[in-house]
Amino acid sequence: MLARLKRWLGGQWRVLRSPSRHFSLGFLTLGGFLAGIVFWGGFNTALEVTNTEQFCVSCHEMRDNVFEELKGTIHYSNRSGVRATCPDCHVPHDWTDKIARKMQASKEVWGKIFGTIETREKFLAKRLELAQHEWARLKANDSLECRNCHGFDYMDFTRQGVRAAEVHQRWLETGEKTCIDCHKGIAHRLPDMHGIPQG
Repeated sequence: MLARLKRWLGGQWRVLRSPSRHFSLGFLTLGGFLAGIVFWGGFNTALEVTNTEQFCVSCHEMRDNVFEELKGTIHYSNRSGVRATCPDCHVPHDWTDKIARKMQASKEVWGKIFGTIETREKFLAKRLELAQHEWARLKANDSLECRNCHGFDYMDFTRQGVRAAEVHQRWLETGEKTCIDCHKGIAHRLPDMHGIPQG
């Protein structure tokens, strides 16, 4: 029985090692092309599934903490009916930036596995650190996710408060500051900032 299995495996290995003896080059090319399409389609489908609000709030850590806070903001419910979802603010739209962000976010899987923020108390204890990581990311990419919806070129300063219009014109036009510098806590409550320098 073992000798038979060995002969069969040896035969299979020979076919795989030099398939052109058994299959035409056209068949191999077409097979590789079709396999590539199936792989790419599956990869993109999985990527888009992980890019939905339903996926984000499937973890109770997100659903019971930050998602509950989002529900009370203008980004969730407003007069125009335009609503921002988790990926709108936390995942870039461009494919290469999105892949880079997904690779960064893969570290969050370890947090889920090891229960880093599984309770409200643990979440609150890590909240400042988590917020600082997100603020630094948004600062580094010039608040890209904010600017996907809020275009400086389309702001009507006459409909803004005097202070807001002045600040937007001064800082956004020069590029010295970006959205997240002033709008921390716009969609989620600020963490305890006691003892943290503001600026």
